Amino acid sequence: MISISTLYCGRALPSHELRYGTRARRRGPVVVFNCTDRCNLSCAHCYSSSSADAADADDLTTAEAAALLDDLAALRAPVVLFSGGEPLLREDLPELIARAAGAGIRPVVSTNGTLITAALAARLAEAGTAYVGVSIDGLRAAHDAFRGRAGAFDDALAGIARCQDAGIKVGLRMTLTRRNVADLEGVFELVRRRGIPRICFYHLVYAGRGSGLRAADLSHERRREVLDRIMDFAADLHPDRPDAEVLTVDNHADGPFVVLRLRREDPPRAERALALLRAGGGNASGVRLAAVTHTGAVLPDQFSAGWVLGNVRRRRFGEIWHDGSNELLARLRARPRAVAGRCRTCRWLHVCNGNFRARAEAATGDRWACDPQCYLTDDEIAPEDPDNAGET
Repeated sequence: MISISTLYCGRALPSHELRYGTRARRRGPVVVFNCTDRCNLSCAHCYSSSSADAADADDLTTAEAAALLDDLAALRAPVVLFSGGEPLLREDLPELIARAAGAGIRPVVSTNGTLITAALAARLAEAGTAYVGVSIDGLRAAHDAFRGRAGAFDDALAGIARCQDAGIKVGLRMTLTRRNVADLEGVFELVRRRGIPRICFYHLVYAGRGSGLRAADLSHERRREVLDRIMDFAADLHPDRPDAEVLTVDNHADGPFVVLRLRREDPPRAERALALLRAGGGNASGVRLAAVTHTGAVLPDQFSAGWVLGNVRRRRFGEIWHDGSNELLARLRARPRAVAGRCRTCRWLHVCNGNFRARAEAATGDRWACDPQCYLTDDEIAPEDPDNAGET
């Protein structure tokens, strides 16, 4: 995640330590727990290709999921993100959330929002849910088309309001494509009008059904325009909403792009932003981020379905995560990563860490190739000092 609020606007927000602090390196990973493969919707960009037809017979049981959470607590994992599929379809979700919260892990939920009744919002709040992220992929027509069901937009907004009424912090998540980017201003207005304290703009990752949307991905030129507009929005929002947070997700080229703009506008702030990006370390897949599927497979991130590191039904998560003999983990954790092409000599490699390997593999067949969503120009990535490539 790239915090536009922190880097561009200079806001020190509660998530600052987790994202850019030194203590984060001494803790376990943030874990995405895709706790079910079932979903009541069929979204065009779903990285897990979840659907209502998915069977749940092989899901981790409540006892198995609780054991996973206990293991994550022993590793001092700071956050577990319950996702899916649609996590609210697991009847034991409030129980698992309470287990995580009681063990000192911050439990957050990623949901389409359509199933959140007032009663369920109250249960989630009582269980200790720290945050609920609801996907809003444009305004009504675009969102419903993405989600595959008329009325999904209105149901999601109702779910957001019920979380707010229950006292749960809630935010929006928007995946950017050509199909919905025209609604960007309308989504900004939605955040303002409803007093939503957090919005995350996701770059498309070519995984699951999202692989079929590559033709609808933004061009490099359009992506740059959108990032500039997101920075403008954050700057306009913060004087009135100092605690609000605006983030981009799944494209670490955004960090250098922010620094380059700040170097034109406010050079001292640009250097502070660069120092934070260095501390953050760029893409964290297999480093400070992991995923666990509904069947217990451990992955470097939620998009890398073919990169199975082990299974918690056979080995504890901690044993898998600290297995020094795992070649894939070793390559993901190498600094700098052994990425190919222009990434190898990019002056931002130490703050990007090669961007998303799953997207590179989906686009090229080579998991160590350049991420095709890097929109920085050759001049922008050229080493300032040819003898110190990757050291900016």
